[in-house]
Amino acid sequence: MHSHQQTFARHRALQRAALLPIVLAAVLAAGCNKDSKDGGKASQAAARVNGEELTVHQINLILERQQGIKPEQAEQASRQILEGLIDQELAVQKAVDQKMDRDPQIVQMLDAARRSILGRAYLEKTAQAAVGAPSADDVKKYYNDHPALFAQRRIYMLQDFSIQGDQAQIADVMPKLQATNSSQAFVDALKASGLKFAVNQVTQPAEALPLNVVDKFNTIKDGEGMYQPLNGGLKVVLVAASKQQPLTMDQAKPLIERFLTESRRQEFIQKEAKNLRTSAKIEYIGKFADKAASGVAGTASGGTAPAAAPAASVAATPAPAASGGLDANSLSKGLSGLK
Repeated sequence: MHSHQQTFARHRALQRAALLPIVLAAVLAAGCNKDSKDGGKASQAAARVNGEELTVHQINLILERQQGIKPEQAEQASRQILEGLIDQELAVQKAVDQKMDRDPQIVQMLDAARRSILGRAYLEKTAQAAVGAPSADDVKKYYNDHPALFAQRRIYMLQDFSIQGDQAQIADVMPKLQATNSSQAFVDALKASGLKFAVNQVTQPAEALPLNVVDKFNTIKDGEGMYQPLNGGLKVVLVAASKQQPLTMDQAKPLIERFLTESRRQEFIQKEAKNLRTSAKIEYIGKFADKAASGVAGTASGGTAPAAAPAASVAATPAPAASGGLDANSLSKGLSGLK
């Protein structure tokens, strides 16, 4: 009996969690509908579902957040969004009929979502007002400071080798591998060593490389690679081939402007979050009054992740590679999605 009750409770909790985005969207939609009716303005209804309006504004809100839609695709995308909103509204109406919107757990989840949206909206709106567009000099400086991403940009065919072996075996084979000057010679030397290995190949531009090794790769010739001894083996990323594909200032300008604007916006958000903490009275209570809470607070105030470089656009300033080596974590992050 107890087991059955636990199973039922878990099932009900999952149902509630699944309902959250539907109910939240309905609450927001209801707010839009109410504003339209109460304000006496002409309705821009796109559909009515059991008398409840779905508006063009709701469709546009979702459409604006979908990236990569071309102008000629907007009409079809709008119709698909409307169909999704209709399905959503039907489910929400049933949820409200069953008074799920009064469930204490769902009410708490809706309040948490509302707080998250409001807090994020304040920081983003404040940052947008405070951060201006980068100057022409800023763009030019970034372009000149990062030749590996622009003037000397290359497209790389990379081979990512994971080699198994103990410390002595790796120490023996590494000089032989480093003495090779082509992908085929590297593979032949590796096979001659008898060590087990796996290899993945990917072609990608300079800006898709791990940020801390972009400049280092720019100095590596075809047939050479970066080496990183690991516990139980060796990681090697070999430049099997590459070709020059530079970006001119005119080509890079919009990419750099976008990146610098986003980077500065994120920096402002972090600074504003810290300023809000400084000017507020914050009291930790109970077990959270522990001194350890201070350390957590410091992390939380700067918790907004720094701006990442947009794919196929421009990367952040790379950190220098340590002694020609390769940071395994950075490499994994850079290549994992391409294997």
